[in-house]
Amino acid sequence: MYSQSGRYPTAGVEVLERTDLLRLAAALVEVPSVSGDEHLLAGLVEHRLRARAPDLRMIRDGNNIIATTRGAQAGKPARDRHVVLAGHLDTVPAAKNYPTAIPGTVSGLGAVDMKGGLAVMLVLAERAQDSDHHLTFVFYDNEEVGSRRSGMTLLFDRYQDFLQADLAILLEPTGGLLEAGCQGNLVVELRYDGSRAHTARPWRGVNAIHRATPALARFGSFEPGPAVVDGLTYRQSLSVVGVSSGVQGNVVPDACQVRVNFRHAPNLSSEEALGTVVGLAGDADGTQVVLSSPPAPPNLEHPLLAALRASAGVDVRPKLGWTDVGRFAAHGVPAVNFGPGDSELAHTGRETVSGAELAACHAALARFLFADAAGIPPDRLRNIGPHPASEVRP
Repeated sequence: MYSQSGRYPTAGVEVLERTDLLRLAAALVEVPSVSGDEHLLAGLVEHRLRARAPDLRMIRDGNNIIATTRGAQAGKPARDRHVVLAGHLDTVPAAKNYPTAIPGTVSGLGAVDMKGGLAVMLVLAERAQDSDHHLTFVFYDNEEVGSRRSGMTLLFDRYQDFLQADLAILLEPTGGLLEAGCQGNLVVELRYDGSRAHTARPWRGVNAIHRATPALARFGSFEPGPAVVDGLTYRQSLSVVGVSSGVQGNVVPDACQVRVNFRHAPNLSSEEALGTVVGLAGDADGTQVVLSSPPAPPNLEHPLLAALRASAGVDVRPKLGWTDVGRFAAHGVPAVNFGPGDSELAHTGRETVSGAELAACHAALARFLFADAAGIPPDRLRNIGPHPASEVRP
């Protein structure tokens, strides 16, 4: 159903108007935004920010939005610390993500990954000018379909000055914990050559699969073991994720490709991780790096990250997997994952985030960003954030 103006669906009007975190998150879930189809949601986010946070400088490039404080305010000291809060607009395709009627929760596609986090960002943005920090809010597309297509790649290419911060906070779902650093993600394709022959006379050729077999055995038995970085234990894993070979049933294969994925701890650089894979590959005839997403160190001693940790008052755990924390780290920006929702529910048909999770995340970030919230306990911060604003009608 559409609003009377016909401009936005009813859920879109809810995105523009709601200030309660739970109802705002529910409205965001109702707006489809599968990767590549984020246009409607991007428009709603832009519209809401322009109406409810008019003091922010706005940039929109495609379905990517940057909203940033303009600078020092009269009567306030200059902001000398720059904090970026970032979240992606897109979701994976639907997987029977049916809403459930559980009071005090929001369920459905994207509820956890990561429209709950987007709701928190939108509410915080309305108070951005009250912060002693210079704040930048980044909403970007295509995160779920690979690093190369991610809107964050475009934004770093074109607007790096807006992202070069003292700290970046990715509101990916973390169960309300701080997830420090992240694993590197390396995908390598190895090529083994042979020569064709008839399978009745295999000795006249060289079987490329047989040549790859020793390396496959080494990969299968390799256990990289955990690595401790800044007191956090990062598990590592190396997996063969693809083997491609063969012509037909009566031909000795003359080529075999082996694809390997190495999730490595931040104590290994991408180059060192590649060296590990190549060392196990034996006499491969070719090596191609398909994907190399660098890891991020925890940086737990960084002053701003330490302040966030103290304000949030939550436990810290290592991030297993890769997020744009790694991209920020590659540009010299300390970064952390911190958002509402259980990441184990992401990309499943059971995505559900509770109002309590949304409120706790919002309260922790408000204590960090706004001096007037520093001493307020979480249960009294549930509705702090937006100043009263006139109702927005499309």
